[in-house]
Amino acid sequence: MARSRTRPGLKTLLWLGVILIALTGVLAGGNLAGQASWAPKLALDLEGGTQMILAPKVSGGSQISQEQLDQAVEIIRQRVDGSGVAEAEISTQSGRNVVVSLPGTPSAETRQLIQASADMNFRPVLVAGNPGAVPEDQRAPEEQLPQPTAAPADASDQNWITAEVYRQFEALDCSGALPETTQRSDPAKPLVTCEAGSDIGGPIKYILGPVEVVGTDIAGSTFQLQQGRQGAVTNEWAVNIQFNDAGTEKFKAVTQRLNGFYVADPNDVRAQFAIVLDDKVISAPRSLAVITDGRPQITGSFTEATAKTLSDQLRYGALPISFDIQSEEQISATLGGEQLRMGLLAGGIGLLLVIVYSLFQYRALGFVTIASLVVAGALTYLAIAILGWTENYRLSLAGVAGLIVAIGQTADSFIVYFERIRDELREGRGLVSAVENGWKRAKRTVLASKAVNLLAAVVLYFVAVGNVRGFAFTLGLTAIADLMVVFIFTHPTLQLLARTRFFGEGHRFSGLDPERLGAVPLYRGAGRLRDASEAAKGTLKPKNAAAAREAGRRMTIAERRAAEAQRQSEMSSASGRGGRTSERNEEQN
Repeated sequence: MARSRTRPGLKTLLWLGVILIALTGVLAGGNLAGQASWAPKLALDLEGGTQMILAPKVSGGSQISQEQLDQAVEIIRQRVDGSGVAEAEISTQSGRNVVVSLPGTPSAETRQLIQASADMNFRPVLVAGNPGAVPEDQRAPEEQLPQPTAAPADASDQNWITAEVYRQFEALDCSGALPETTQRSDPAKPLVTCEAGSDIGGPIKYILGPVEVVGTDIAGSTFQLQQGRQGAVTNEWAVNIQFNDAGTEKFKAVTQRLNGFYVADPNDVRAQFAIVLDDKVISAPRSLAVITDGRPQITGSFTEATAKTLSDQLRYGALPISFDIQSEEQISATLGGEQLRMGLLAGGIGLLLVIVYSLFQYRALGFVTIASLVVAGALTYLAIAILGWTENYRLSLAGVAGLIVAIGQTADSFIVYFERIRDELREGRGLVSAVENGWKRAKRTVLASKAVNLLAAVVLYFVAVGNVRGFAFTLGLTAIADLMVVFIFTHPTLQLLARTRFFGEGHRFSGLDPERLGAVPLYRGAGRLRDASEAAKGTLKPKNAAAAREAGRRMTIAERRAAEAQRQSEMSSASGRGGRTSERNEEQN
Protein backbone atom coordinates (compact mmCIF):
# COMPACT_ATOMS: atom_id res chain seq x y z
CA MET A 1 0.00 0.00 0.00
CA ALA A 2 1.42 3.39 -1.01
CA ARG A 3 2.09 5.85 1.77
CA SER A 4 1.03 9.48 1.45
CA ARG A 5 3.88 11.91 1.54
CA THR A 6 3.62 15.42 2.92
CA ARG A 7 4.90 18.03 0.53
CA PRO A 8 8.27 19.48 1.71
CA GLY A 9 7.81 22.67 3.70
CA LEU A 10 4.08 22.23 4.35
CA LYS A 11 4.52 20.80 7.85
CA THR A 12 6.83 23.68 8.85
CA LEU A 13 4.33 26.24 7.59
CA LEU A 14 1.62 24.55 9.64
CA TRP A 15 3.81 24.92 12.74
CA LEU A 16 4.21 28.61 11.95
CA GLY A 17 0.45 28.91 11.81
CA VAL A 18 0.18 27.20 15.20
CA ILE A 19 2.70 29.66 16.71
CA LEU A 20 0.84 32.69 15.33
CA ILE A 21 -2.51 31.34 16.53
CA ALA A 22 -1.07 30.57 19.98
CA LEU A 23 0.40 34.07 20.39
CA THR A 24 -2.83 35.64 19.20
CA GLY A 25 -4.78 33.45 21.60
CA VAL A 26 -2.59 34.46 24.55
CA LEU A 27 -3.06 38.15 23.76
CA ALA A 28 -6.79 37.67 23.21
CA GLY A 29 -7.11 35.92 26.56
CA GLY A 30 -5.35 38.76 28.33
CA ASN A 31 -7.56 41.26 26.52
CA LEU A 32 -10.75 39.44 27.53
CA ALA A 33 -9.51 39.35 31.13
CA GLY A 34 -9.03 43.11 31.01
CA GLN A 35 -5.30 42.84 31.69
CA ALA A 36 -3.89 43.25 28.19
CA SER A 37 -4.49 45.37 25.13
CA TRP A 38 -4.20 44.68 21.42
CA ALA A 39 -2.09 47.82 21.09
CA PRO A 40 1.47 47.90 22.47
CA LYS A 41 2.12 50.00 25.55
CA LEU A 42 3.80 53.30 24.73
CA ALA A 43 6.62 54.96 26.62
CA LEU A 44 6.73 58.43 28.05
CA ASP A 45 7.83 60.12 24.83
CA LEU A 46 4.90 58.67 22.87
CA GLU A 47 2.09 58.40 25.42
CA GLY A 48 2.82 61.23 27.79
CA GLY A 49 2.63 60.78 31.52
CA THR A 50 3.29 62.37 34.88
CA GLN A 51 6.22 64.53 35.90
CA MET A 52 6.98 64.92 39.60
CA ILE A 53 9.54 67.30 41.08
CA LEU A 54 10.82 65.93 44.38
CA ALA A 55 12.51 67.95 47.09
CA PRO A 56 14.89 65.70 49.10
CA LYS A 57 15.30 66.22 52.81
CA VAL A 58 17.65 64.73 55.38
CA SER A 59 16.69 64.19 58.99
CA GLY A 60 18.05 66.87 61.27
CA GLY A 61 17.55 69.60 58.69
CA SER A 62 21.07 69.32 57.21
CA GLN A 63 21.72 70.25 53.59
CA ILE A 64 22.05 67.52 51.00
CA SER A 65 25.22 67.41 48.91
CA GLN A 66 25.44 66.74 45.19
CA GLU A 67 26.86 63.27 45.82
CA GLN A 68 23.97 62.45 48.13
CA LEU A 69 21.53 63.76 45.53
CA ASP A 70 23.11 61.60 42.81
CA GLN A 71 22.86 58.55 45.07
CA ALA A 72 19.23 59.42 45.80
CA VAL A 73 18.57 59.37 42.05
CA GLU A 74 20.10 55.90 41.81
CA ILE A 75 18.00 54.64 44.71
CA ILE A 76 14.82 56.01 43.10
CA ARG A 77 15.77 54.48 39.74
CA GLN A 78 16.30 51.06 41.34
CA ARG A 79 12.95 51.29 43.10
CA VAL A 80 11.05 52.42 40.01
CA ASP A 81 12.64 49.74 37.82
CA GLY A 82 11.99 47.11 40.47
CA SER A 83 8.31 48.10 40.72
CA GLY A 84 7.82 47.28 37.03
CA VAL A 85 7.49 50.83 35.66
CA ALA A 86 9.34 50.88 32.34
CA GLU A 87 10.96 53.75 30.40
CA ALA A 88 10.98 56.13 33.39
CA GLU A 89 13.20 59.23 33.24
CA ILE A 90 14.92 60.33 36.47
CA SER A 91 17.32 63.26 36.71
CA THR A 92 18.42 66.12 38.97
CA GLN A 93 17.37 69.73 38.62
CA SER A 94 19.48 72.76 39.60
CA GLY A 95 21.49 70.60 42.01
CA ARG A 96 18.64 70.65 44.51
CA ASN A 97 15.67 68.63 43.28
CA VAL A 98 14.95 65.29 41.61
CA VAL A 99 12.69 65.15 38.53
CA VAL A 100 10.84 61.88 37.97
CA SER A 101 8.86 61.40 34.74
CA LEU A 102 6.72 58.27 34.50
CA PRO A 103 4.53 57.07 31.61
CA GLY A 104 0.81 57.14 32.35
CA THR A 105 -0.46 57.90 35.84
CA PRO A 106 1.56 56.40 38.71
CA SER A 107 -0.28 54.50 41.42
CA ALA A 108 -0.34 55.54 45.06
CA GLU A 109 2.04 52.67 45.83
CA THR A 110 4.55 53.98 43.28
CA ARG A 111 4.35 57.49 44.76
CA GLN A 112 5.01 56.17 48.26
CA LEU A 113 7.88 54.07 46.94
CA ILE A 114 9.53 57.13 45.41
CA GLN A 115 9.08 59.26 48.52
CA ALA A 116 10.22 56.69 51.10
CA SER A 117 13.66 56.99 52.68
CA ALA A 118 16.26 54.26 52.26
CA ASP A 119 16.54 51.69 55.04
CA MET A 120 19.95 50.10 55.65
CA ASN A 121 20.92 47.78 58.46
CA PHE A 122 23.19 44.86 59.35
CA ARG A 123 21.81 41.42 60.23
CA PRO A 124 23.57 38.11 61.03
CA VAL A 125 23.01 35.21 58.62
CA LEU A 126 21.18 32.18 60.00
CA VAL A 127 20.58 30.10 56.83
CA ALA A 128 21.69 30.48 53.20
CA GLY A 129 20.40 28.38 50.32
CA ASN A 130 19.73 28.03 46.61
CA PRO A 131 17.67 30.64 44.79
CA GLY A 132 14.74 28.52 43.57
CA ALA A 133 11.54 27.82 45.42
CA VAL A 134 11.11 24.27 46.70
CA PRO A 135 8.01 22.59 45.14
CA GLU A 136 5.29 21.91 47.67
CA ASP A 137 5.50 18.14 47.22
CA GLN A 138 9.24 18.24 48.01
CA ARG A 139 9.12 20.42 51.10
CA ALA A 140 10.09 19.06 54.48
CA PRO A 141 7.25 17.39 56.39
CA GLU A 142 5.82 19.26 59.34
CA GLU A 143 7.55 17.07 61.93
CA GLN A 144 10.97 17.88 60.40
CA LEU A 145 10.53 21.65 60.48
CA PRO A 146 12.57 23.66 63.02
CA GLN A 147 10.97 23.92 66.39
CA PRO A 148 12.43 26.52 68.79
CA THR A 149 13.51 24.92 72.05
CA ALA A 150 13.98 28.17 73.98
CA ALA A 151 13.89 31.92 73.61
CA PRO A 152 16.69 33.20 71.33
CA ALA A 153 19.78 34.21 73.28
CA ASP A 154 21.20 36.51 70.59
CA ALA A 155 20.63 37.53 66.97
CA SER A 156 22.55 34.46 65.67
CA ASP A 157 20.50 31.97 67.67
CA GLN A 158 18.87 29.28 65.50
CA ASN A 159 15.77 29.48 67.71
CA TRP A 160 14.70 32.46 65.59
CA ILE A 161 13.87 29.97 62.82
CA THR A 162 10.30 28.89 63.43
CA ALA A 163 8.25 26.57 61.21
CA GLU A 164 6.55 29.59 59.64
CA VAL A 165 9.88 31.30 58.87
CA TYR A 166 11.28 28.14 57.32
CA ARG A 167 8.18 27.72 55.15
CA GLN A 168 8.73 31.26 53.85
CA PHE A 169 12.34 30.36 53.10
CA GLU A 170 11.31 27.24 51.13
CA ALA A 171 8.67 29.15 49.15
CA LEU A 172 10.92 32.09 48.29
CA ASP A 173 12.21 32.12 44.70
CA CYS A 174 15.23 34.39 44.15
CA SER A 175 15.70 33.57 40.46
CA GLY A 176 13.57 36.59 39.54
CA ALA A 177 13.46 40.17 40.77
CA LEU A 178 11.71 40.81 44.07
CA PRO A 179 8.86 43.32 43.84
CA GLU A 180 9.49 46.66 45.48
CA THR A 181 7.33 47.63 48.46
CA THR A 182 7.14 50.50 50.91
CA GLN A 183 6.50 48.14 53.83
CA ARG A 184 9.74 47.44 55.68
CA SER A 185 10.44 44.42 57.84
CA ASP A 186 10.35 44.46 61.61
CA PRO A 187 13.96 45.05 62.79
CA ALA A 188 13.33 42.93 65.89
CA LYS A 189 12.30 39.81 63.92
CA PRO A 190 14.07 37.50 61.45
CA LEU A 191 13.95 38.32 57.74
CA VAL A 192 13.67 36.00 54.73
CA THR A 193 15.12 37.69 51.66
CA CYS A 194 17.40 37.45 48.62
CA GLU A 195 20.76 38.73 47.48
CA ALA A 196 20.62 40.05 43.91
CA GLY A 197 24.17 38.95 43.14
CA SER A 198 26.82 37.17 45.11
CA ASP A 199 30.52 36.51 45.08
CA ILE A 200 29.90 32.94 43.93
CA GLY A 201 28.12 34.13 40.83
CA GLY A 202 24.39 33.89 41.46
CA PRO A 203 21.44 34.89 43.63
CA ILE A 204 21.15 33.44 47.14
CA LYS A 205 18.28 33.42 49.59
CA TYR A 206 18.75 33.91 53.30
CA ILE A 207 17.17 33.69 56.70
CA LEU A 208 18.61 36.62 58.66
CA GLY A 209 18.50 37.37 62.35
CA PRO A 210 17.23 40.65 63.84
CA VAL A 211 18.98 43.95 63.16
CA GLU A 212 22.11 44.48 65.25
CA VAL A 213 23.68 47.57 63.67
CA VAL A 214 21.68 50.27 61.90
CA GLY A 215 22.88 52.10 58.79
CA THR A 216 22.95 55.47 60.51
CA ASP A 217 25.89 54.19 62.59
CA ILE A 218 28.08 54.34 59.45
CA ALA A 219 30.24 57.47 59.48
CA GLY A 220 31.65 56.89 55.99
CA SER A 221 33.01 54.39 53.49
CA THR A 222 35.72 54.30 50.82
CA PHE A 223 37.11 51.84 48.28
CA GLN A 224 40.71 51.20 47.38
CA LEU A 225 43.21 48.63 46.17
CA GLN A 226 44.20 46.18 48.89
CA GLN A 227 47.59 46.19 50.50
CA GLY A 228 49.50 42.93 50.94
CA ARG A 229 51.21 41.75 54.11
CA GLN A 230 54.43 43.52 53.11
CA GLY A 231 52.58 46.78 52.45
CA ALA A 232 52.66 46.38 48.66
CA VAL A 233 49.53 47.33 46.73
CA THR A 234 47.77 44.41 45.05
CA ASN A 235 45.38 44.36 42.10
CA GLU A 236 42.39 43.43 44.28
CA TRP A 237 39.80 45.99 45.39
CA ALA A 238 38.36 46.37 48.88
CA VAL A 239 35.66 48.46 50.56
CA ASN A 240 36.41 50.19 53.89
CA ILE A 241 33.72 51.12 56.43
CA GLN A 242 34.03 53.64 59.26
CA PHE A 243 31.50 53.35 62.11
CA ASN A 244 30.74 56.05 64.65
CA ASP A 245 31.32 55.44 68.36
CA ALA A 246 28.00 53.67 68.92
CA GLY A 247 28.43 51.55 65.81
CA THR A 248 32.00 50.65 66.79
CA GLU A 249 30.92 49.11 70.09
CA LYS A 250 28.01 47.22 68.50
CA PHE A 251 30.14 45.90 65.65
CA LYS A 252 32.87 44.75 68.06
CA ALA A 253 30.38 42.64 70.00
CA VAL A 254 28.91 41.19 66.82
CA THR A 255 32.25 40.22 65.26
CA GLN A 256 33.36 38.52 68.50
CA ARG A 257 30.39 36.18 68.18
CA LEU A 258 30.61 35.69 64.39
CA ASN A 259 34.36 35.08 64.47
CA GLY A 260 33.76 32.30 66.97
CA PHE A 261 31.61 30.52 64.37
CA TYR A 262 34.35 31.02 61.76
CA VAL A 263 37.08 29.61 64.02
CA ALA A 264 34.95 26.54 64.80
CA ASP A 265 33.98 25.98 61.14
CA PRO A 266 35.14 28.31 58.33
CA ASN A 267 32.18 27.16 56.20
CA ASP A 268 29.54 28.00 58.82
CA VAL A 269 27.12 30.52 57.24
CA ARG A 270 26.54 32.00 60.72
CA ALA A 271 29.96 33.66 60.38
CA GLN A 272 28.44 35.92 57.72
CA PHE A 273 27.06 39.37 58.35
CA ALA A 274 24.47 40.60 55.83
CA ILE A 275 24.32 44.25 54.72
CA VAL A 276 20.64 44.88 53.94
CA LEU A 277 19.29 47.81 51.90
CA ASP A 278 15.51 48.12 51.60
CA ASP A 279 15.14 44.53 52.84
CA LYS A 280 17.44 43.07 50.16
CA VAL A 281 20.97 41.83 50.78
CA ILE A 282 23.62 43.79 48.90
CA SER A 283 26.58 41.95 50.44
CA ALA A 284 27.14 39.20 53.00
CA PRO A 285 30.82 39.16 54.01
CA ARG A 286 32.31 36.64 56.42
CA SER A 287 33.80 37.80 59.71
CA LEU A 288 37.44 36.67 59.70
CA ALA A 289 38.54 38.64 62.77
CA VAL A 290 37.26 40.64 65.72
CA ILE A 291 36.99 44.31 64.69
CA THR A 292 37.64 46.53 67.67
CA ASP A 293 38.34 49.90 66.01
CA GLY A 294 35.13 50.20 63.98
CA ARG A 295 37.03 50.07 60.68
CA PRO A 296 36.16 46.78 58.94
CA GLN A 297 37.33 46.05 55.41
CA ILE A 298 35.25 44.01 52.95
CA THR A 299 37.24 42.02 50.41
CA GLY A 300 36.24 39.62 47.68
CA SER A 301 35.94 39.40 43.91
CA PHE A 302 35.47 43.15 43.47
CA THR A 303 36.15 45.18 40.37
CA GLU A 304 36.67 48.91 40.66
CA ALA A 305 33.06 49.48 39.55
CA THR A 306 31.49 47.01 41.99
CA ALA A 307 33.65 48.27 44.86
CA LYS A 308 32.54 51.84 44.13
CA THR A 309 28.89 50.80 43.96
CA LEU A 310 29.00 49.05 47.33
CA SER A 311 30.92 51.97 48.88
CA ASP A 312 28.31 54.45 47.62
CA GLN A 313 25.49 52.29 48.90
CA LEU A 314 27.08 52.11 52.33
CA ARG A 315 27.84 55.82 52.41
CA TYR A 316 24.56 57.19 51.12
CA GLY A 317 22.12 54.31 51.35
CA ALA A 318 22.16 54.62 55.12
CA LEU A 319 21.19 58.28 55.02
CA PRO A 320 17.52 58.75 55.94
CA ILE A 321 16.74 60.75 52.79
CA SER A 322 13.05 61.14 52.04
CA PHE A 323 11.29 63.22 49.41
CA ASP A 324 8.41 65.64 49.31
CA ILE A 325 6.48 65.99 46.05
CA GLN A 326 6.97 69.68 45.33
CA SER A 327 4.88 69.68 42.15
CA GLU A 328 3.14 67.22 39.89
CA GLU A 329 1.81 67.75 36.38
CA GLN A 330 0.69 65.81 33.35
CA ILE A 331 2.98 66.05 30.35
CA SER A 332 1.81 65.50 26.78
CA ALA A 333 3.44 63.50 24.05
CA THR A 334 3.06 66.16 21.36
CA LEU A 335 6.75 66.20 20.45
CA GLY A 336 7.04 62.42 20.60
CA GLY A 337 3.81 62.00 18.63
CA GLU A 338 5.05 64.26 15.84
CA GLN A 339 8.38 62.47 15.73
CA LEU A 340 6.52 59.15 15.70
CA ARG A 341 4.52 60.22 12.66
CA MET A 342 7.67 61.31 10.87
CA GLY A 343 9.40 58.08 11.86
CA LEU A 344 6.48 55.97 10.63
CA LEU A 345 6.49 57.96 7.38
CA ALA A 346 10.21 57.25 6.96
CA GLY A 347 9.61 53.59 7.76
CA GLY A 348 6.77 53.45 5.23
CA ILE A 349 8.96 54.97 2.54
CA GLY A 350 11.75 52.53 3.35
CA LEU A 351 9.32 49.60 3.25
CA LEU A 352 7.92 50.79 -0.08
CA LEU A 353 11.43 51.04 -1.54
CA VAL A 354 12.21 47.51 -0.35
CA ILE A 355 9.02 46.25 -2.01
CA VAL A 356 9.74 48.09 -5.28
CA TYR A 357 13.30 46.80 -5.34
CA SER A 358 12.19 43.23 -4.58
CA LEU A 359 9.61 43.24 -7.39
CA PHE A 360 12.00 44.86 -9.86
CA GLN A 361 14.92 42.58 -9.04
CA TYR A 362 13.10 39.32 -8.34
CA ARG A 363 9.72 39.77 -10.09
CA ALA A 364 7.18 37.25 -8.71
CA LEU A 365 9.78 35.99 -6.23
CA GLY A 366 9.61 39.45 -4.66
CA PHE A 367 6.14 38.60 -3.33
CA VAL A 368 7.81 36.01 -1.10
CA THR A 369 9.88 38.87 0.37
CA ILE A 370 6.73 40.91 0.96
CA ALA A 371 4.96 37.98 2.60
CA SER A 372 8.01 37.28 4.78
CA LEU A 373 8.10 40.90 5.94
CA VAL A 374 4.40 40.70 6.81
CA VAL A 375 4.93 37.53 8.88
CA ALA A 376 7.99 39.04 10.62
CA GLY A 377 5.97 42.17 11.40
CA ALA A 378 3.11 40.09 12.84
CA LEU A 379 5.46 38.08 15.08
CA THR A 380 7.21 41.22 16.31
CA TYR A 381 3.94 43.07 16.95
CA LEU A 382 2.46 40.18 18.95
CA ALA A 383 5.69 39.81 20.95
CA ILE A 384 5.77 43.52 21.84
CA ALA A 385 2.09 43.54 22.83
CA ILE A 386 2.49 40.42 25.02
CA LEU A 387 5.67 41.79 26.64
CA GLY A 388 3.80 45.01 27.38
CA TRP A 389 1.19 42.98 29.22
CA THR A 390 3.45 40.52 31.04
CA GLU A 391 6.66 42.54 31.56
CA ASN A 392 5.29 46.09 31.32
CA TYR A 393 7.51 46.75 28.29
CA ARG A 394 6.80 50.10 26.67
CA LEU A 395 7.59 51.02 23.09
CA SER A 396 9.55 54.27 22.87
CA LEU A 397 10.48 56.38 19.86
CA ALA A 398 13.94 54.80 19.93
CA GLY A 399 12.28 51.39 19.86
CA VAL A 400 10.30 52.41 16.79
CA ALA A 401 13.60 53.43 15.18
CA GLY A 402 14.93 49.95 15.93
CA LEU A 403 11.91 48.43 14.15
CA ILE A 404 12.47 50.63 11.11
CA VAL A 405 16.16 49.75 10.91
CA ALA A 406 15.21 46.08 11.13
CA ILE A 407 13.24 46.27 7.84
CA GLY A 408 16.43 46.49 5.82
CA GLN A 409 18.19 43.86 7.93
CA THR A 410 15.27 41.47 7.50
CA ALA A 411 15.22 41.99 3.72
CA ASP A 412 18.97 41.25 3.63
CA SER A 413 18.35 37.69 4.80
CA PHE A 414 15.93 37.03 1.95
CA ILE A 415 18.25 38.58 -0.62
CA VAL A 416 21.14 36.36 0.52
CA TYR A 417 18.92 33.29 0.16
CA PHE A 418 17.50 34.28 -3.23
CA GLU A 419 20.93 35.02 -4.67
CA ARG A 420 22.22 31.65 -3.53
CA ILE A 421 19.33 29.99 -5.34
CA ARG A 422 20.02 31.97 -8.51
CA ASP A 423 23.69 31.00 -8.30
CA GLU A 424 22.65 27.37 -8.27
CA LEU A 425 20.39 27.92 -11.29
CA ARG A 426 23.26 29.52 -13.19
CA GLU A 427 25.26 26.36 -12.56
CA GLY A 428 22.59 24.43 -14.46
CA ARG A 429 20.70 22.82 -11.58
CA GLY A 430 16.94 22.41 -11.47
CA LEU A 431 14.91 24.65 -9.16
CA VAL A 432 14.15 21.97 -6.54
CA SER A 433 17.84 21.14 -6.22
CA ALA A 434 18.78 24.84 -6.37
CA VAL A 435 16.47 25.65 -3.45
CA GLU A 436 17.95 22.94 -1.23
CA ASN A 437 21.59 23.62 -2.14
CA GLY A 438 21.08 27.37 -1.97
CA TRP A 439 19.53 27.02 1.49
CA LYS A 440 22.51 25.06 2.77
CA ARG A 441 24.84 27.84 1.63
CA ALA A 442 22.63 30.77 2.67
CA LYS A 443 21.77 29.35 6.10
CA ARG A 444 25.32 29.76 7.42
CA THR A 445 25.52 33.35 6.16
CA VAL A 446 22.15 34.28 7.66
CA LEU A 447 23.01 32.71 11.03
CA ALA A 448 26.36 34.52 11.17
CA SER A 449 24.73 37.83 10.26
CA LYS A 450 21.99 37.53 12.87
CA ALA A 451 24.47 36.40 15.52
CA VAL A 452 26.38 39.66 14.97
CA ASN A 453 23.13 41.65 15.16
CA LEU A 454 22.09 39.94 18.38
CA LEU A 455 25.51 40.42 19.95
CA ALA A 456 25.48 44.11 19.09
CA ALA A 457 21.95 44.49 20.48
CA VAL A 458 22.81 42.71 23.75
CA VAL A 459 25.97 44.76 24.31
CA LEU A 460 24.16 48.00 23.51
CA TYR A 461 21.30 47.08 25.82
CA PHE A 462 23.53 46.48 28.83
CA VAL A 463 25.95 49.37 28.36
CA ALA A 464 23.38 52.00 27.35
CA VAL A 465 20.86 53.85 29.48
CA GLY A 466 17.49 55.44 28.83
CA ASN A 467 15.77 55.18 25.47
CA VAL A 468 18.83 53.70 23.75
CA ARG A 469 18.03 50.46 25.54
CA GLY A 470 14.63 50.48 23.82
CA PHE A 471 16.39 50.71 20.46
CA ALA A 472 18.67 47.80 21.35
CA PHE A 473 15.79 45.69 22.64
CA THR A 474 13.66 46.03 19.51
CA LEU A 475 16.72 45.48 17.31
CA GLY A 476 17.43 42.18 19.07
CA LEU A 477 13.76 41.18 19.07
CA THR A 478 13.43 41.73 15.31
CA ALA A 479 16.63 39.75 14.70
CA ILE A 480 15.06 36.76 16.47
CA ALA A 481 11.82 37.23 14.51
CA ASP A 482 13.82 37.41 11.28
CA LEU A 483 15.54 34.10 12.03
CA MET A 484 12.19 32.47 12.75
CA VAL A 485 10.67 33.76 9.52
CA VAL A 486 13.58 32.68 7.31
CA PHE A 487 13.63 29.19 8.81
CA ILE A 488 9.91 28.45 9.20
CA PHE A 489 8.35 30.57 6.44
CA THR A 490 10.66 31.72 3.63
CA HIS A 491 12.49 28.44 3.07
CA PRO A 492 9.39 26.20 3.36
CA THR A 493 7.49 28.53 1.01
CA LEU A 494 10.21 28.25 -1.63
CA GLN A 495 10.23 24.47 -1.22
CA LEU A 496 6.55 24.48 -2.17
CA LEU A 497 6.89 27.04 -4.96
CA ALA A 498 9.77 25.10 -6.54
CA ARG A 499 7.30 22.33 -7.34
CA THR A 500 4.81 24.58 -9.08
CA ARG A 501 4.72 24.95 -12.84
CA PHE A 502 5.15 28.74 -12.81
CA PHE A 503 8.38 28.74 -10.78
CA GLY A 504 9.61 25.22 -11.51
CA GLU A 505 9.64 25.76 -15.28
CA GLY A 506 11.31 29.16 -14.90
CA HIS A 507 8.61 31.49 -16.21
CA ARG A 508 10.06 34.76 -17.44
CA PHE A 509 8.24 36.67 -14.68
CA SER A 510 9.11 34.24 -11.90
CA GLY A 511 12.52 35.78 -11.26
CA LEU A 512 14.03 32.32 -11.60
CA ASP A 513 14.27 31.98 -15.39
CA PRO A 514 17.59 30.15 -16.01
CA GLU A 515 18.02 31.68 -19.48
CA ARG A 516 17.59 35.24 -18.20
CA LEU A 517 20.09 34.45 -15.46
CA GLY A 518 22.69 33.36 -18.01
CA ALA A 519 22.61 29.70 -17.05
CA VAL A 520 24.51 27.11 -19.10
CA PRO A 521 22.86 23.68 -18.72
CA LEU A 522 25.14 21.06 -17.29
CA TYR A 523 23.54 18.24 -19.32
CA ARG A 524 23.58 18.75 -23.10
CA GLY A 525 21.62 15.65 -24.08
CA ALA A 526 22.69 12.38 -25.73
CA GLY A 527 24.84 11.60 -22.72
CA ARG A 528 26.92 14.78 -23.12
CA LEU A 529 27.81 17.14 -20.24
CA ARG A 530 28.82 20.77 -20.45
CA ASP A 531 32.58 21.27 -20.70
CA ALA A 532 34.87 24.25 -20.85
CA SER A 533 35.50 24.07 -24.60
CA GLU A 534 31.80 23.95 -25.42
CA ALA A 535 31.09 27.03 -23.31
CA ALA A 536 34.11 28.80 -24.80
CA LYS A 537 33.07 28.12 -28.40
CA GLY A 538 29.85 29.93 -27.78
CA THR A 539 27.63 27.01 -28.85
CA LEU A 540 25.43 27.83 -25.85
CA LYS A 541 24.20 31.32 -26.61
CA PRO A 542 22.51 33.23 -23.77
CA LYS A 543 19.13 34.77 -24.44
CA ASN A 544 20.15 38.45 -24.37
CA ALA A 545 23.14 40.73 -23.85
CA ALA A 546 22.55 41.08 -20.11
CA ALA A 547 22.40 37.33 -19.73
CA ALA A 548 25.55 36.99 -21.83
CA ARG A 549 27.42 39.35 -19.52
CA GLU A 550 26.16 37.45 -16.49
CA ALA A 551 27.16 34.13 -18.06
CA GLY A 552 30.64 35.48 -18.71
CA ARG A 553 30.95 36.63 -15.13
CA ARG A 554 29.89 33.17 -13.89
CA MET A 555 32.38 31.19 -16.01
CA THR A 556 34.81 28.94 -14.18
CA ILE A 557 38.58 29.44 -14.43
CA ALA A 558 38.85 26.53 -16.88
CA GLU A 559 36.09 27.99 -19.03
CA ARG A 560 37.74 31.42 -19.02
CA ARG A 561 41.07 29.93 -20.13
CA ALA A 562 39.39 27.89 -22.84
CA ALA A 563 37.48 30.94 -24.04
CA GLU A 564 40.67 33.00 -24.16
CA ALA A 565 42.45 30.29 -26.12
CA GLN A 566 39.51 30.11 -28.52
CA ARG A 567 39.61 33.88 -29.08
CA GLN A 568 43.37 33.79 -29.68
CA SER A 569 42.88 30.97 -32.21
CA GLU A 570 40.12 32.84 -34.01
CA MET A 571 42.21 36.01 -34.13
CA SER A 572 45.18 34.07 -35.58
CA SER A 573 42.97 32.48 -38.22
CA ALA A 574 41.48 35.82 -39.18
CA SER A 575 44.96 37.34 -39.44
CA GLY A 576 46.11 34.50 -41.71
CA ARG A 577 43.15 34.84 -44.03
CA GLY A 578 43.74 38.59 -44.25
CA GLY A 579 47.39 38.06 -45.27
CA ARG A 580 46.52 35.62 -48.10
CA THR A 581 43.87 37.99 -49.42
CA SER A 582 46.45 40.78 -49.66
CA GLU A 583 48.87 38.54 -51.61
CA ARG A 584 46.17 37.62 -54.17
CA ASN A 585 45.34 41.28 -54.65
CA GLU A 586 49.00 42.09 -55.36
CA GLU A 587 49.24 39.28 -57.97
CA GLN A 588 46.15 40.57 -59.75
CA ASN A 589 47.63 44.04 -59.90
